[in-house]
Amino acid sequence: MPAGDTYLRPVGLLYGDAARLAATDKSALPLTNSGVSFTHFDIISGSRESGARQLVAAGDLAKSSDQLVRQLIGRITMPRGDLAGLSLARHRLMGIVNVTPDSFSDGGRFASGKNAIRQGRLLAAEGADIVDIGGESTRPGAEIVSEQEEHDRVNHVVETLSDENICVSVDSRRAGVMRAALDAGARIINDISALEFDSKSASVVAEAGCPVVLMHVKGEPRTMQDNPQYDDVVMDVYDYLEKRIEAAVTAGIDRSKIVADPGIGFGKTFAQNLELLEYLTLFHMLGVPILVGASRKGFIGAVTGVSDASKRAAGSVGAALASVMQGVQILRVHDVAETDQALKVWRRASGFGDKSVVGESIGDTV
Repeated sequence: MPAGDTYLRPVGLLYGDAARLAATDKSALPLTNSGVSFTHFDIISGSRESGARQLVAAGDLAKSSDQLVRQLIGRITMPRGDLAGLSLARHRLMGIVNVTPDSFSDGGRFASGKNAIRQGRLLAAEGADIVDIGGESTRPGAEIVSEQEEHDRVNHVVETLSDENICVSVDSRRAGVMRAALDAGARIINDISALEFDSKSASVVAEAGCPVVLMHVKGEPRTMQDNPQYDDVVMDVYDYLEKRIEAAVTAGIDRSKIVADPGIGFGKTFAQNLELLEYLTLFHMLGVPILVGASRKGFIGAVTGVSDASKRAAGSVGAALASVMQGVQILRVHDVAETDQALKVWRRASGFGDKSVVGESIGDTV
């Protein structure tokens, strides 16, 4: 959908029994197969500030005879299929392992292969469905490393964890690193450049038939935070991702294998990151699963006043909850145990069907 056209943003979100009851009487529509339903569409024509906006009941718009409107509603409501053998009927956690000496979040604690393998095992044990291995720092101001160095950092880690039946993704922009990681057992490619950095990367993914995460970034990591400008950050990011999805499909990548990531913290101001989080439901109009990586990012420090990235776990969990409440399928996080614990309680308290409790087994009496 080119910039300046109409965007459908699901609002009036419902959970648990409320979602099920509203779906029964057709007053709400499902937000994919996330368990979340919505009662209205915020219809945005053009930009959010200067364009026309209208609030329309979801059930009423679903009766539209307009073919494009029906197609877009279909994208928003259709169930997302499995990804690398993982059902997306509930949220999935992607744990982060940076095999770099200059990571913004952990200060290079896992730069050695031995430490990275240990951390990957720990994250999997804590509840990570996917362990994401990266060998090139993409923090603001980061310099580019050579392909050989990136390969040497990650490949043994990928092979070891994959051999232990851990679902591994590789965070890379380079076709050669992608190919070697897939050969070593990686199941998912996570590319911050949305397959634009290396002209050969799309063919590597297409030939492998593996899932790929396409992320939005404005500029290079080294310069991306140098006063990023947008006409409308939400619509601009959406339009870019739609174009990259279509380019990937043209290159032979099955649309069902594509995940979109709005790129929180990558070429956005603190305010722009928060705008993207507020408008996440709009990205379901892409018709693919959505991944959000807000963990420990600078905007959390700006909101909370916590300057040390390693101490932003609580704020990161808040961003994770805001994301899953808008139907996001995959969360890329550093603090897996804390995020998993919070989401389990939220899902249980929101009536998502899991009635189990484990209190007595751990000695609780209250």
